[in-house]
Amino acid sequence: MLLAQGDVTGTLSPIILRPTEIPISIKEQLSPASLVAGGIRLILVVAALLFFFMLVVGGVQWIVSGGDKAGSENARKRITSALVGLAIVFAAWAIAMLINTLFGIDIFTLNIPKLYTPAAI
Repeated sequence: MLLAQGDVTGTLSPIILRPTEIPISIKEQLSPASLVAGGIRLILVVAALLFFFMLVVGGVQWIVSGGDKAGSENARKRITSALVGLAIVFAAWAIAMLINTLFGIDIFTLNIPKLYTPAAI
């Protein structure tokens, strides 16, 4: 049993490692909106990692080329493509954040604001 720090009287209380209740049910977590939003986030992360990996491979290819004109040219093309890809991914993320800020539409959680309708008199 793990023990917590003692209080003023010097007695120790146990640390509970299991939660007593689960605040969100699985049904609430697996809505179509959350699946699509999770897919969008996953695509952005995978694309950013892929282009970063291409950038690293291009750098290694440049180092290994050893002054060979064709090898360094291929490495430069790979690095350029990776940087353009990273710029596109981050621009897509920035546009999504701009849409959220300006219009209140959060693409990453698929929260679309409701139109205001005044109450009937």
